[in-house]
Amino acid sequence: MYAVVRSGARQYRAEEGGTIVVERLSAEPGDKVELTEVLLVADGKKVTVGQPVVKGAKVEATVVAQEKGPKIHIFKYRPKERYRRRAGHRQLYTRLRVDKVVA
Repeated sequence: MYAVVRSGARQYRAEEGGTIVVERLSAEPGDKVELTEVLLVADGKKVTVGQPVVKGAKVEATVVAQEKGPKIHIFKYRPKERYRRRAGHRQLYTRLRVDKVVA
């Protein structure tokens, strides 16, 4: 059984027992989280598609860790003008373990 959930501005496929990495949630490791924006639920042969969400469906998950993504380097320059700027960025993520998909 799996579900497609929306967290932030992205969609994720959540399977029972699996893990997903979503944009940072304000929760500590070990906390329980409910994702209520379920767009699709599939269990074997039956597929339920929401319009836009499936009513009564939710995904229960546990926060495993708060992580940082890979560093992205930003470099701007203008030729012949002595203009150079260097910056970096690391996005914050939350790793969730999917405990249960409730249809």
